[in-house]
Amino acid sequence: MATIKRYPLVQRFLGSAGEYVVHLDRGAVRHQGVGQAFWFRPDRSVLSEVPATDQELPVLFHAVTRDQQDVTVQANVTYRFADPVLASQRLDFGIFPLRGAGGGDAAGGRQQVGAIVGQLAQSVTVDLVATLTLAEALETGVGRVRQALGGSLTEDARLAATGIEVLGVRVLALRPEADVEKALRTPVRERLQAEADRSTYERRALAVERERTISENELASQIELATRREQLVAQEGANKRREAEEAAAAALVAARATAERREIDSIARAAELERIGAAEATKEAALMQVYASVGKDVLLALALRDAAPNLPAVGSVTITPDLLTGLVGAFTGRGTEVARVTGARGGEAV
Repeated sequence: MATIKRYPLVQRFLGSAGEYVVHLDRGAVRHQGVGQAFWFRPDRSVLSEVPATDQELPVLFHAVTRDQQDVTVQANVTYRFADPVLASQRLDFGIFPLRGAGGGDAAGGRQQVGAIVGQLAQSVTVDLVATLTLAEALETGVGRVRQALGGSLTEDARLAATGIEVLGVRVLALRPEADVEKALRTPVRERLQAEADRSTYERRALAVERERTISENELASQIELATRREQLVAQEGANKRREAEEAAAAALVAARATAERREIDSIARAAELERIGAAEATKEAALMQVYASVGKDVLLALALRDAAPNLPAVGSVTITPDLLTGLVGAFTGRGTEVARVTGARGGEAV
């Protein structure tokens, strides 16, 4: 921003690097350029300050399509003042004496440029959009509007006569009314929602499939474990059956061995008893032969000897004369005499 210092009769202008100053003294250009510093007489001088940098002008306006739909166009125009002296003559960029001795920026000139460029851009855009349907405008309208604005603003004679050069045009948006835009978004939104639901269902189906696979694997594992357990039980039963068979076979072998041993013992005992019986029979036969050769007294004595161990215990024995006579007679053969002696004594007990 430029600065104007006041002194008696004269004033001092100090320019800036971004502004192009034009000093008219009695209608003739005395000073012009960027960053100027000079003295001037306020009673006969006019100062104009034109921006020397590129300017950005946002424009926003409405247009109607061929199918009577309202759309909003948002664009941005970049321009610069190619001829600042011409622009200061055609537009109001005066800062002195219009803005006072303190100086200031030329807002009026910028507003005029904005009005000129904005109206021209709106006119071109409205004519173009009127030839398009809403679908065409939304699909290809941004490129078409940018191309049309770029060509029209660059070649416009009024802008060239004002010293304005358009550097570029950018179309930022071309949008329909809110309810129309919402209606247009609905099918896409529904399609996207359907895609999202389909993805969700597929994900759920995949999850269910995986859970089913896991369950089948678990069931197969359980079946495999049950089969192996059945095999184990069958093997254990077979082992126990084999053990029982082996034990029975061993017991049978032992029983057979025991029976054979008992049979052998019985045969041996029978043979021994037979031998013992034969020996006893031989002994008895020998005794019988001996007994046959001895007398009755000897046999009686032997009989008493053999019977004595089997007789009951005798506390006392009473011997009568008759018994004593018989015994004495049996042993001595003189039984008559003994009887007489005994009778003579009158039955004395011995």
